[in-house]
Amino acid sequence: MQTSERGKAFVAAHEGTVLRAYRDVAGVWTIGVGHTARAGGIRPKAGMTITREQALAQLEQDLRRFERRVKATGAFKAEHAFDGAVSFDFNTGRIHNASWVAHYRKGQPERAETSLMQWIKAGGRTWPGLKRRRAAEADLIFRGRYGSKRGDAADVDGGHAAPNTAEEISTLQRQLHTLKIYRGAIDGIAGPLTIAAIRTFQAAHPQLSVDGIAGPATRAALARVLKARQASLQATGGAVCAGGAAVVASTEADVTNAFDLWFLVLGGALVVALLVAILIAWRYRDEWRVLISRL
Repeated sequence: MQTSERGKAFVAAHEGTVLRAYRDVAGVWTIGVGHTARAGGIRPKAGMTITREQALAQLEQDLRRFERRVKATGAFKAEHAFDGAVSFDFNTGRIHNASWVAHYRKGQPERAETSLMQWIKAGGRTWPGLKRRRAAEADLIFRGRYGSKRGDAADVDGGHAAPNTAEEISTLQRQLHTLKIYRGAIDGIAGPLTIAAIRTFQAAHPQLSVDGIAGPATRAALARVLKARQASLQATGGAVCAGGAAVVASTEADVTNAFDLWFLVLGGALVVALLVAILIAWRYRDEWRVLISRL
């Protein structure tokens, strides 16, 4: 049994199709439909571009491993259920020990779906995009609904997996607000201010296309910047929070570096000046007493 054509389109729609190599959150070079060199075939590297046909051909090759893993469970006989399970494993790599699969095998669809919908966290956080994907996979596995096929995006950042719900857009707005790029309301609407903020972020990262679309490459770069800022914060023992995310000076180039640097320099200078004044006052305390007594 293999993934159907509709199943491949389903995976590509949720993963996003990126035609220019980019680094994922972990810094691994990625291209096409979530493809890395580890999977074999195309070896992504800086500056590489491929066609959409090459991306989909590589996806078909990459799916073979996940198809074998899903078949090994012995649980999915219907084509739509098999496609949905392949999508889940492509995203999580956990089809072999996910509890929802055991419930499904036992003929307990309600328990299986409830369990499947728990797979919405990454790095200890709940992600709107994962909630949307799990809901779509549940519709496919338990009700045979593939959903509407999104149109192909022409941009190289891959518009397929760009945020498209109010919750996802709100999360994106908070992230950009954390970087002091977005100054608008957190309203879940991809309006002109949100698009302008995305373009500003993209312009600061040469590997990204400046198109105002938060596709997989842009969101991976954004996640790396936020992760680097949080790591720096933990290393320095400081804590500044905005939009629920830790904010510190980033090792990545972004538009807030100059402001953050001058803020830290000014604050440090004031602290040093205060300490020097206290030390001088203590050192010459006797002289100060004599001077004051003569007034």
